[in-house]
Amino acid sequence: MWQLYQFPLCPFSRKLRLLMGEKNISYELVRENPWEERDEFWALNPAGRTPVLHDPEKNLTLCDSRAICEYLEETVERSPMINGTAAGRAEIRRLTALMDENFYGDVTAPLLHERMKKRLVLKQSPDSRVLRDAMRLVHGHLDYLDWLIDNRAWLAGPTMSLADLAAAAQISVVDYLGGIDWRDHQQTKRWYAVFKSRPSFRPLLGEKMVGIHPPEHYAKVDA
Repeated sequence: MWQLYQFPLCPFSRKLRLLMGEKNISYELVRENPWEERDEFWALNPAGRTPVLHDPEKNLTLCDSRAICEYLEETVERSPMINGTAAGRAEIRRLTALMDENFYGDVTAPLLHERMKKRLVLKQSPDSRVLRDAMRLVHGHLDYLDWLIDNRAWLAGPTMSLADLAAAAQISVVDYLGGIDWRDHQQTKRWYAVFKSRPSFRPLLGEKMVGIHPPEHYAKVDA
């Protein structure tokens, strides 16, 4: 069985867990805090980042969430998440990269640093200016998602895709950290509520980071 090295608020691990859930792939969670820089983990992934997918029986180790997702797309036929025409697949990959890179860099990473790492690891207070900037930038990203949802059935086109999984994973972490004001983003809120009700998503909502409590609405499917 696959072993998935991750920590609860890693958005890239969440994306992978959503994909594996949609494809009905069994795995065992292995808690890994990459900031601890364990030698055993660095031996698995010299980049020192989660997620890492490891099969000890096959002596196979996969690193980098996008590379792992592509591997699973190529090897597991169930529930394809990078599908359609060549142009459609390019759009899925574009939006996945937008969420993994731009949304993460602008919003998720600063919030994780200020509200998780500073509290649990560095024992420091968050920088209010950084928090304000991240919570300002999230609105621009959600405005774009609102527009996509207004014009498409799913983010990248007519069917759910890896782009939706990547977006839901990033948003779930930011929502856990209290970084989203949903009042002006009802389109994305409704789309996200659909995800929260999916069987693949429910385990994420039940998983908590010790010492950091999510807002009351976080695990409510209709909130």
